Amino acid sequence: MEGIHPATEPHQRGGEKSNPFGKNDISKTHQDQINGQGTDHDNQNPNTTLVNNGSLDFRGRIADKRKTGGWKSTPIIVVNEAAERLAFYAIAVNIGTYLVQQMHQALPDAAAHVNNWVGLAFGSTLFGAFIADAYLGRFLNIFVFSCIYAVGMVLLTVSSTLGSLRPPPCVLNSPDCEQATKGQTAFLYCALALIGLGTGGIKPCVSSFGADQFDESDKNEVNGKYSFFNWFFFAINIGALTGITLVSYIQSEKGGGWGFGIATGAIMCSVLIFVTGIPFYRYQKPMGSAFTRFFQVGVASLKNHFKGIKVQRDTVLFEVKTNESDILGARKLASTSQYRFLDKAAVITNQEADTTNRWNLCTVTQVEEFKSFIRVLPIWASTIVLAIPYAQLSTFFISQASIMDRKLGPHFVIPIGSVAVFSVLNALILVPIYEKFIVPSLRRRTGHIRGITSLQRMGVGLFISIFSMIAAAVVEKRRRDHYSTPMSMSVFWLVPQFMLMSSAEVFTYVGQLEFFYDEATDGTRSLSSAMFLSEIGIGGWLSTALIKIIGRTTGSGNNDGWLRKKLNDSRLDYFYWLLMVISIVNFFIFLWVASRYKGKNDAGNTVNVRDEIIVGPSQEPDGNRISRL
Repeated sequence: MEGIHPATEPHQRGGEKSNPFGKNDISKTHQDQINGQGTDHDNQNPNTTLVNNGSLDFRGRIADKRKTGGWKSTPIIVVNEAAERLAFYAIAVNIGTYLVQQMHQALPDAAAHVNNWVGLAFGSTLFGAFIADAYLGRFLNIFVFSCIYAVGMVLLTVSSTLGSLRPPPCVLNSPDCEQATKGQTAFLYCALALIGLGTGGIKPCVSSFGADQFDESDKNEVNGKYSFFNWFFFAINIGALTGITLVSYIQSEKGGGWGFGIATGAIMCSVLIFVTGIPFYRYQKPMGSAFTRFFQVGVASLKNHFKGIKVQRDTVLFEVKTNESDILGARKLASTSQYRFLDKAAVITNQEADTTNRWNLCTVTQVEEFKSFIRVLPIWASTIVLAIPYAQLSTFFISQASIMDRKLGPHFVIPIGSVAVFSVLNALILVPIYEKFIVPSLRRRTGHIRGITSLQRMGVGLFISIFSMIAAAVVEKRRRDHYSTPMSMSVFWLVPQFMLMSSAEVFTYVGQLEFFYDEATDGTRSLSSAMFLSEIGIGGWLSTALIKIIGRTTGSGNNDGWLRKKLNDSRLDYFYWLLMVISIVNFFIFLWVASRYKGKNDAGNTVNVRDEIIVGPSQEPDGNRISRL
């Protein structure tokens, strides 16, 4: 890509040791190589047994390809992910029903609480990414937050097992049906909060940690990395499929204690499986917090703005003299003309000033990193709305199934939570069809390596989501027309809305993964993953807010309101029509934003930082290089 060159990561010699699990000072060998005294990656043989991307083994030495990484470690990560996803989806598709049937909550309240929990689980990925990048690194982040996750699962199992932590059984909606006490509710919510926080710490790190196991300078390992992503996606869906079907069936037959207990066992197994890979993993040390660097750019640019500093084409900007940027493990970035106000952070106002204080003076790379983050925000914001219809997969879609005919043959009744399998199966079928048939066909027409761009793929997903809401509204209207005869309408009427929403997910969310990865800089990989995941969380919170607004504007009593305590008394079809309108408006907003988007390759690159004009020694503070805009 223009303005970005192959990484020249600092290495340690085989005998040098460092802490691979956390942040520590760069060793002397590392520093020698940064200053040009060590071996440059560009001159290394990619067939060497040592990796060229700065990864370390568990003893703190440069990782050996023969003993670490690749397919020696990634199968462990894949199995770990399948076990964790089994636990998560076992909760996600059953907790709403549990809140209504066991905790005696009203349907709108239960839906709102599920949305809030999903919001916490995915919204907290930004916090998880911050902790991983700034302090723990990806391995320790996954381990620590997996333990938090496991504690939450134990508490959830205890809550669903002990009668003292639940209200006594009753006929739902009957006058003598007791509500859960504040203590019972608080215990349950504490368990869910720990699970959500654990998810937020794991999700932004696990796929990136898997990618860390491959050396991008080795063609064989690069091919293995793409194969890993396929298996990783497969593991997610296998875990989801097992949680939605097997665990939901056991919970339906044996009760919540059994279902959540199996999920607890799965997450504990995932932790044990994960730690068995310690001798085989490759570790990357934390690069520091991207958020801190962003704040530094903002503060430094404001300081220079109030000093009257202006940025023009001949303005001298600051960059370090080393081959790499001063962001550990990150390549240098070229200066661009977009968002020129931020370039004030890299203007040297005093030749004698301290060039190491990033709150006063930032490097060009640091400024460009912040620009890349700002660039993607409009795209990120215009795709959040999809998460509102998506949130219905685990709330109202499941509630509809609970009062429909779920018989499959004369003897088997589909568990309520298992109806979400329609969504998972559709994804498992659609992805290989898209990759094997649709992409090659589109590639021949467009010449694009992926058939269509990531932005176009996201647009297709947003468009499909509109029809998912149309299908949901039509089916709900038909169901209401038949509800006078209980359980008379087959649950298979819900298949179209599940499949359409799943298709929207495949197009939009996979497109987002591609987009945020391509547009991210070396120092913002975890943050980019967290941004994508946080959309699901924010969408859950927006769905909760929308439910509350509808309750206040349409009424929430027994005789009015769209969303009432009983689904048969509600007008859920009106809610779906509203989501359709919101999705249409958002689709056109996305088209407008995407048509004006300038990626990092189109942002007006000027000079390459590595090829910049060198100012003479007398003008070069602290021996650092200067680049010209």
